[in-house]
Amino acid sequence: MTQTIAPRVRSLVLLLLAAAGLLLAGAAPASAHAALTGSDPQQGAVVDKAPTQVSLTFSETVSLSDDSLRVLDPKGKRADTGAARNVSGTTYAVKLHSGLPDGTYTVTYQVVSADSHPVAGAYTFSIGAPSSTSVTVSDQTAGGGVVGWLYGFGRYVSYAGFTVLAGGAAFVLACWPRGSGVRAVQRLVVSGWVALTAATLGLLLLRGSYTSSGKFGDVFDLDLLGQVLQTKTGAALVSRLLLLAAAALFIAVLFGAYDKREEEEKRDLTFGLAVGGGVVAAGIAATWAMAEHASVGLQAGIAMPVDVVHLLAVAAWLGGLCALLVSLYWAPAKAPLDAGAVRRFSQIAFGSVVALVATGLYQSWRQVGSWTALTGTRYGQLLLVKVGLVMLLVGIAWISRRWTAQLTDPVTATGGKQRECTKERVTARAASGDGKRADAEDGKQAASRSKRTDAADPKRAAQLARQRAAMDTAHQKRVRDADPIRHGLRRSALAEAGVAVALLTVTTLLTSTEPGRTVEEAEAATSASSSSSSDAGAVTLDMTFDTGGADGKGVVRLDIDPARVGGNEMHVYVQRPNGRAFDIPEVKVAFTLESKDIGPLPVVPDHITTGHWSANGVQIPMAGEWNIAVTVRTSDIDQTTVSKNAQIG
Repeated sequence: MTQTIAPRVRSLVLLLLAAAGLLLAGAAPASAHAALTGSDPQQGAVVDKAPTQVSLTFSETVSLSDDSLRVLDPKGKRADTGAARNVSGTTYAVKLHSGLPDGTYTVTYQVVSADSHPVAGAYTFSIGAPSSTSVTVSDQTAGGGVVGWLYGFGRYVSYAGFTVLAGGAAFVLACWPRGSGVRAVQRLVVSGWVALTAATLGLLLLRGSYTSSGKFGDVFDLDLLGQVLQTKTGAALVSRLLLLAAAALFIAVLFGAYDKREEEEKRDLTFGLAVGGGVVAAGIAATWAMAEHASVGLQAGIAMPVDVVHLLAVAAWLGGLCALLVSLYWAPAKAPLDAGAVRRFSQIAFGSVVALVATGLYQSWRQVGSWTALTGTRYGQLLLVKVGLVMLLVGIAWISRRWTAQLTDPVTATGGKQRECTKERVTARAASGDGKRADAEDGKQAASRSKRTDAADPKRAAQLARQRAAMDTAHQKRVRDADPIRHGLRRSALAEAGVAVALLTVTTLLTSTEPGRTVEEAEAATSASSSSSSDAGAVTLDMTFDTGGADGKGVVRLDIDPARVGGNEMHVYVQRPNGRAFDIPEVKVAFTLESKDIGPLPVVPDHITTGHWSANGVQIPMAGEWNIAVTVRTSDIDQTTVSKNAQIG
């Protein structure tokens, strides 16, 4: 039975890992964690005279580099004087050259939010009157491309490595000290350390390119690496490497001196190793808490230790589960995993679930903030998926606890089997007494021949001894694997591990997704800004569209200023769902006043720059509630028309 199960187990594990990889590969690029909530001059604004500076306001503090904010004139030349500075709070500004000519200017920004994620974007404003511009803004999403994918994969590997490293070591110390001598368990924990160390080094090298150019060739740029080391994230990654050096010493003791001690000596050493390992594990977990979501926003002083507890609970449960699974399948027959170890792990897993629920509820409240954000933002939707996976995992764990209870019951697990085996032996003796005596005689003769062979050929004797030992080991393994209770526990633990892979993937995606609370705060600030523009006489309309073709989804924003009878200035901005500028083949606008049967009045705006069209002197002949229809064409055959009503005049 074991020979048929093992290939299935390997296939299932490989399938789960492949599915996790595909989920990571197909995930959208990381959303910006600091949203642009305001600017001066505003997007699409036409100012009478050149401003002295351009300022941007974000939803949270950001980190700047020398070229974080740039202002380009219509010919693509720099119009700013240099490095940006913090003006106040979350507002940052860059000064402009004096005597700038009229025309359309492009503002680009590339910053890093306080929770370590890159944020990029661009918009235009005009001095005097709009003009054509030679500036094209790259459609590359901040943190995207090959470097972005590698960085995301490195994050996943680092979480998985920490889980296996910390959880596997905790399983050995708290549940099964004899496991320190099992090669399969040793390889599991060491592989967790190797994965975490390699991923941390990779993230450190990728970080500079990830937050700036996005080019793979810049991964080994020493200047970028030096800049990364001066950031909060760089300090966290270096701290993690130093702690991993201490973890290497811990592993050497755990699988070296600790394994060679007698049982009495192990008890004395276990406490010291548990304290030292706990401190190192908590320190490694803190390197995530000090540089990501927990370090910014509401109640950061409470959120960071809560995040550390959450990560440790995940490692104790899921990492211990991996160690349990390895022990159930690959522990040597002479030293199988005992029922007491399974029972102790069950208790630790239960405590970890309680800690996860408590810390998870706090984190959810802090990051989501409202019921609408729970269902209306990507972060909230991923969180719901995570909650569902945790509930499924708890359900499977409950089944595992039932198998554990049977495994630890001496009557069902051992006594019953012993009685059955005894009955079978008695029946066999009664049915074949003569055969037994004959076998006994044959056995004596074989033993006599074996003794003569041993005396004559020591090498042959050693070979026969090894063969007998291998046969005994194989027999013990067959007897152990035939236990239906142990087999059921294996299957439930394997199912838990499969769900844990998906859970770890969703958790990684959550850490790279903009929290729901931040999304709603940014939208509220943007709405307030748009409302203030409308009060000043301008009209801004946002309309989502879907032409039905490939890459056919987006948002079109239409600005009409001053929205009155007579001549008006109109700007049309087309963006992808992720907020990046979106160039499409054609945009057309039509105005209709249905109450007076006027229109449609067509307007074909001029293309200004990437995702931006403009038209001057748009004539509105009469005040009223106008229907404004925008036709967007994303390919030769894919187009659609979206419309909204607006009060003009």
